[in-house]
Amino acid sequence: PRQPAKTLWYDRPRYVYLEFCVEDSTDVKVTIEDQRLVFSCKNADGVEFYNEINLYARVNSKDSREKRSDRSITCFMRKWKEKVAWPRITKENIKPAWLSVDFDNWRDWEGDEEVERAMVEQYAEV
Repeated sequence: PRQPAKTLWYDRPRYVYLEFCVEDSTDVKVTIEDQRLVFSCKNADGVEFYNEINLYARVNSKDSREKRSDRSITCFMRKWKEKVAWPRITKENIKPAWLSVDFDNWRDWEGDEEVERAMVEQYAEV
């Protein structure tokens, strides 16, 4: 039986970020479409995780990527309309139990673009 991974998300001027909290993940598959993201993986115990999110707004699937660490898999998706805030990550106005806002990374946008560019470049180098 598959279960959803605990997921954190936050919003930035140019990208939205999703972090799937699965430790020691294997078989990671991330499919990013214009308005949908599908994530699946297994953990060290062989538990299968699966999340499907219909996105609040359109993203540029070609300029979106993911990065895996021992603790989680982070996806960042380029917004189709930059500098438009997303009030939520899901198209439907419902909050799944497994989804929360990542308040540690949620900041005001003012003067944030340089910070964001540095973050994305740091991911891109990995």
